[in-house]
Amino acid sequence: MSETSATMRRLAARLRGLAGKAIHDYRMIEAGDRVMVCLSGGKDSYTMLDLLRSLQRSAPLQFELIAVNLDQKQPGFPKQVLPDYLRSLGVSHHVIEQDTYSVVKRVIPEGRTMCSLCSRLRRGALYRYAAENGISKIALGHHRDDIVETLFLNLFNAGRLKAMAPKLRSDDGRHIVIRPLAYIAERDIARYARGMRFPLIPCWLCGSQPNLQRNAIKGMLAAWEREHPGRVQSIFSALQHVEPGTLADPRQFDFAGLTAAIPVADAFMSDAEEQAIATEAPRGGCLAPIALA
Repeated sequence: MSETSATMRRLAARLRGLAGKAIHDYRMIEAGDRVMVCLSGGKDSYTMLDLLRSLQRSAPLQFELIAVNLDQKQPGFPKQVLPDYLRSLGVSHHVIEQDTYSVVKRVIPEGRTMCSLCSRLRRGALYRYAAENGISKIALGHHRDDIVETLFLNLFNAGRLKAMAPKLRSDDGRHIVIRPLAYIAERDIARYARGMRFPLIPCWLCGSQPNLQRNAIKGMLAAWEREHPGRVQSIFSALQHVEPGTLADPRQFDFAGLTAAIPVADAFMSDAEEQAIATEAPRGGCLAPIALA
């Protein structure tokens, strides 16, 4: 076995272990689940599918994987790349065709960020397919760095302490969304995707926008990581160890109902207690009840 092959095997084992741990820690997948693996054609979703297929083969429980891609009708999109790749693997798959590209281009002014509307339209199409096809879990390819970047995007631009949960229920309550890559760093996914030679498909719609706030946050975190290795992981760990009482949100902690553990009235001795202490005090001693004004 070559050194390159051995390195890839070790990387694959580590990523599979991290994905398996995230799935276990958050109870992402249960017996009998039909898991919709959302594929964009990027490195993250390819890696997620590959790791889930590997875990599926060794898991003690049975679950089904259905790969789904949304063809947003972007000009020049190589629509056969994903179906051909999935057929070569023997993976059950479906392509949703919906022209969200034209909607986004029509609604969003030139030069403005398209990601928010594009994301909502994609989510609506995927949720609709899940509801119509008995999908119990929707798997998205967001990784650890995506989660940390979202934390800072909300912190700096929206004044909110909010990130992306590894597992969540959709706003309408009908779907469970999971993020099996939640524990995995983006740089490791990039290494894995290069080694596996996935047929990557770039997103020209939002990827071509040079001034995205997320890119600025990504650069900030990369600089921190160079100066202080492990800082991004430390930030992610902080999201797993939240102490609401040390923050300032009255919706998350009952500040109004916060009282001392011992009521103030109980801190004063009754007349009977004072008399008992006076009676038991040794003669000539200095112990005597203190009169409280």
